[in-house]
Amino acid sequence: MSLGNVDTSLNPFFKALSLFRQRRWDPCIDILTVLLEKNPRDQACWFLKCRALTCKQWMDDVEIDEEGIADILMDENAVAQAPRPGTSLNRPLTKQDAAGAPSQVVRPVSASGRPLTGFARPGTNRPTTSSQGRDITTAMQGNRPGTSRPLTSMGRLVRLGTASMQHQDGGEFVRLETLDLHKYAQRPAIAKALCDYMLYYARNPRKALELASEATRAVDFKDWWWKARLGKSYYQLGLLRDSEKQFKSSMKDEEMIATHLELCKVYLRLDQPNSALDQYGRAGEKFPGDTHILVGLARTYDMLNALLRGVQFYKRVLQYDTVNAEAIACLASHHFYTDQPELALRFYRRLLQNGVSNAELWNNMGLCCFYSGQYDLTLSCFERALMLADDNNMADVWYNIGQVAIGVGDLGLAYQAFKIAVSVDPNHAESYSNLGVLELRKGNVEQAQAHFHTAMRLGPHLFEPAFNGGLLAFKLGEFQESFELANKALGAYPDHIESKELIKQLKAHFSSL
Repeated sequence: MSLGNVDTSLNPFFKALSLFRQRRWDPCIDILTVLLEKNPRDQACWFLKCRALTCKQWMDDVEIDEEGIADILMDENAVAQAPRPGTSLNRPLTKQDAAGAPSQVVRPVSASGRPLTGFARPGTNRPTTSSQGRDITTAMQGNRPGTSRPLTSMGRLVRLGTASMQHQDGGEFVRLETLDLHKYAQRPAIAKALCDYMLYYARNPRKALELASEATRAVDFKDWWWKARLGKSYYQLGLLRDSEKQFKSSMKDEEMIATHLELCKVYLRLDQPNSALDQYGRAGEKFPGDTHILVGLARTYDMLNALLRGVQFYKRVLQYDTVNAEAIACLASHHFYTDQPELALRFYRRLLQNGVSNAELWNNMGLCCFYSGQYDLTLSCFERALMLADDNNMADVWYNIGQVAIGVGDLGLAYQAFKIAVSVDPNHAESYSNLGVLELRKGNVEQAQAHFHTAMRLGPHLFEPAFNGGLLAFKLGEFQESFELANKALGAYPDHIESKELIKQLKAHFSSL
């Protein structure tokens, strides 16, 4: 059948709507921009463009939570100055509460004093406010000199908003300062799209707070969504107690998983992990089997050093979601540090089958192969890790190659590997500590002392360089320095038996003088 002279071109708004459903934001926005230039009062086009801009910049901020320098150093939300062990993230559980987990000798710790979990998350290595020697000079230091530093307050959010607006030919899409928020609050559909635009695209939580307040009043305080957005706005502004009230009020109207997770995030920022655990527990009863809640429980137990309880929840996560990368990686790390490298290797192979291929994974597989006796596969895994590594993780790969070389007795390769590690990352404290031991074996005492002091300066959370330096000072007859360094080692790891023994010998020597 011939269509004759019928116009077969596609309606541009319908095409934009189709592109929106396909998540192709840029061509969708371009079409809508042209339509709005022709008719600026087209509400359908305005609404769709507002949603497209929001979706383009949207991120799951339930998971991504970064604290800037101002948040860390000017934290005024301390509940107790001397909290009991296990009630604060600044003072995790003691050894008795974490019985059965590997000690600090076996499992390394992050700069905040928490064991490494096997999965890097935002804030994993965030120094706690109570960390020793925490001031402006140390806060401004990144992992590598001259390349990175911690975010300033809301730094990422502000940069995302301004950079995205520069790509708009006509400037800013919505001028938030000129809006009559009371009028928009009476139209729920447009108001919700505008509120998300303010939070995720314009990055203006203050305006979002004003709109959400007006809209909540317009619906007679009975809409859970607006109360949740009020809580999110208060949270981004740093008003944590107000945020907690709004999330609780929202859950009285309607319990949603996202609201529970947001409230737990508020409790963790307030340094109340037990309140967060209680909230996760209530959410788990209401929504059994939800992996986000189970992962949140496991993470919180990890932060409290209750590693074995966290492992139980990671196993439950895998019962519901067999490809959850975080649960697999954390279980693999747990098995590796509890002297089960064969089981850890199976978990890492599972990650590889799921399509994950990066330097960290191949590095960990190389270590598992080495400690499980599969020496033929070890070097090939490390070769693959070096191929995929960049400047951020190259030093760790060379450090582990050095550890493997020490394990097989090739001290020459180990020395070279540690030297390469510190050349890639001059702040790699662990490599300096091991270089000190190797220099001492060669008889270079002064060089060894210099390496130990460098390692202590770069890694105050490590006990090994302090103990090694103290032991060397004891053998050289510098007993006062040895006593100070042994106490420093005990400050980093209070249960270190060798440091206690060294202090005991020093006290016996001092009492005999």
